[in-house]
Amino acid sequence: MTTSRPSIPLRVASGKPSAEVLAQMDKHWRWRYVMLAPHRLGFLLAMVVLVASGMWWALVQVDRSTQWWGLPSALPPTLVHSAVMAFGFIPLFFSGFLFTAGPKWLGVEPLPVNALRFPLLAQAAGWLLWLAGAYWHVYLALAGLALACGGLVWMTVQFWGRVWLSQAQDQLHARVIAGACLLGSISVAGLWLGLVLGAPAAARAWVFTGLWGFVVVVYVTVAHRMIPFFTSSAMPMVQAWRPFWVLWLMLAAALLQVLAVWLEWAGVSASTAGPAWGLLHGMLQLVVGGILVWLACVWGLVQSLKNKLLAMLHIGFLWLGVAFLLGGVSQWLAWGLGVGGLGLGALHALTMGCLASLMLAMVTRVSCGHSGRALVADRLAWSLFWLLQAATVLRIAAAAPGVPGFVSLWLLPLAAVLWAGTMGAWGVRLGRWYGCLRADGRPG
Repeated sequence: MTTSRPSIPLRVASGKPSAEVLAQMDKHWRWRYVMLAPHRLGFLLAMVVLVASGMWWALVQVDRSTQWWGLPSALPPTLVHSAVMAFGFIPLFFSGFLFTAGPKWLGVEPLPVNALRFPLLAQAAGWLLWLAGAYWHVYLALAGLALACGGLVWMTVQFWGRVWLSQAQDQLHARVIAGACLLGSISVAGLWLGLVLGAPAAARAWVFTGLWGFVVVVYVTVAHRMIPFFTSSAMPMVQAWRPFWVLWLMLAAALLQVLAVWLEWAGVSASTAGPAWGLLHGMLQLVVGGILVWLACVWGLVQSLKNKLLAMLHIGFLWLGVAFLLGGVSQWLAWGLGVGGLGLGALHALTMGCLASLMLAMVTRVSCGHSGRALVADRLAWSLFWLLQAATVLRIAAAAPGVPGFVSLWLLPLAAVLWAGTMGAWGVRLGRWYGCLRADGRPG
């Protein structure tokens, strides 16, 4: 006995092919499909900047180790790299979440995609000019940075507009994120002003202010709201536990790091200010790191290993605790033994281990769900995630005290090339999804 399959309507009332039929008919990548939903445009432009910046940094690192090309530099490559890693692609990924999930949190109408086109394109174009100007001329880089800053300010104003319209009872997460976006805009402007005034130390301080006060704040706020929810949805035996003191702790820890950035800029560090600041800063980071590792376990780290997509989120969050632990050890080593270098390992545990892992996991999840695909991490996504973990470990190892210089010289380009390859493969794969109709024919 055979069962009949439900028929797919071939036409809608207007006489045009239904969405299901159109999805089956048109498999091509088209720009007009990118404009169907906010996450499509934001994520696609983020992928462009991510892949371009990864390739650029891999070239820089290989050239440093081999002297093959003698690449010119109009700006310090490390500053260019840190700025684009903090402000380049991540706010564009944020836009996909803020203008898709944000209106649902706030109970307001979403903005049309056309309203987001210019601020997002301005950011993407600005950061590509920033990378080009790093080679050719500082004025080109500054023009690109100004364009990117304008786009970020515009995007921030648009999100604040959604917040102001909201009558929702719970607006805490959205308002914290909106405030962080404001600080991010100020930080990019501060970076630009520092470069214009010839103050590279201040420019660097603004980059790290934006990293901790903008990027990390948004990450931990979204993590507080979404990771317990995702976990309890996939695994009902794990209770969604997210007390607000956890959020306040993570926000306070991020602001502590902003304070440390400006104290360092003012000449206060573990090696210059005596034992007080080094011991205090190191102890606070160790305490926060320990609590975050404990929180990762409470939120279901072990249980999540049965679900690859969920495990990617939990492992990414675990890296946040590891970053604080490494940062605390680094402070104590710098104070007690005068040993430096591990701080760069802590920084990359944060940026590559935590932020990039959560980015890969969350964007993959959203992209699967909004393209009509199953919410699973397939073999390719899972492999790319572990390649990212390998690149992170290599970068941390290169900064470890006692590593011979010639070993570090080759670990750095290896980590950069592995990062560029991983992000390139991920970006090309998902970039195709954003310009194609949903596999299930539904709108969005």
